[in-house]
Amino acid sequence: MALKNPDAIAAVVTALRLTYGDETARAMLVGGMSLAALIEAMFSASVERRDAVRYVASALDDFAISPEPGPVWHLRYVYESHGSFRVVDMEIATPTGTLSSKDVRLRLPV
Repeated sequence: MALKNPDAIAAVVTALRLTYGDETARAMLVGGMSLAALIEAMFSASVERRDAVRYVASALDDFAISPEPGPVWHLRYVYESHGSFRVVDMEIATPTGTLSSKDVRLRLPV
């Protein structure tokens, strides 16, 4: 499988392995995980928060997303407080509504 963003996927895999262990990380990548779990793992990894956000955003192009957001969607960042630039969560905005990170499932296509 050719990845669109191999560096981002490598960062995601490393963060998942360090946070959950090899077997669980493998199961999450193949079986699926919530976007919230991915964000949590990336924020607990030893990368700067801005890099973690960038890796997650870039990696989404390589994941199968469910529910299917459709052809037009936008990644929306949730900030710590008004005026803050510290991202604490992400949502997917679509023409039909917004999906919270807890409701979005991701898996790497095999």
